[in-house]
Amino acid sequence: MIRVKILGTGCAKCAQLAEAVHAVIVADGIAAEVEKVQDMQEIISYNVLSTPALVVDGEVRSAGRVPSSEEIRSLLASQKRGCCCKGSSGASGSSCC
Repeated sequence: MIRVKILGTGCAKCAQLAEAVHAVIVADGIAAEVEKVQDMQEIISYNVLSTPALVVDGEVRSAGRVPSSEEIRSLLASQKRGCCCKGSSGASGSSCC
């Protein structure tokens, strides 16, 4: 499950980002926990200077704008995860991927 945070003070663009992220998650059946963060100290802790911002698994992926649905889909795809077995060899000596 991915952890998604929408950073923003509650402005219209912040609401648009939250709705767009929710739509992509539902449409694609993505297992995600979504949290809206409005506390300025927490927003600042991510070094975000303009909102709305999208944070995926602790990494700021977008800030200061509302990305398209296709871009959100790409941003939600974690680049750190790798494959299910992390590339290890199975019993046959080959990767499961």
